[in-house]
Amino acid sequence: MSPPPPLDARLAQELTGHLTHPYNEVETTMTTSVARITTITARSEKSFEDAVRVGVDRANSTLRNVSGAWVKEQKLHIQDGKVAAYQVTMEVTFVLDD
Repeated sequence: MSPPPPLDARLAQELTGHLTHPYNEVETTMTTSVARITTITARSEKSFEDAVRVGVDRANSTLRNVSGAWVKEQKLHIQDGKVAAYQVTMEVTFVLDD
């Protein structure tokens, strides 16, 4: 089995804030942190993308240190045979204060 293709150095630098080794071993600085994940559901009459935006905006207004989100589920609300609303369920990650 062959190894996976190497990471692009610029992408690795963006993700980690560090340049990569010529063999694409990422230099990292270890920090200690604890994160929590919470599940939220958001709804929009416009689109799934808007529902995600609504959910992330709400999470940011309520939680500190939101660092990521994963769309776990998408649902459509159908009314009279037409799409009436878009709903997403997301796992939102936030880093706890020290």
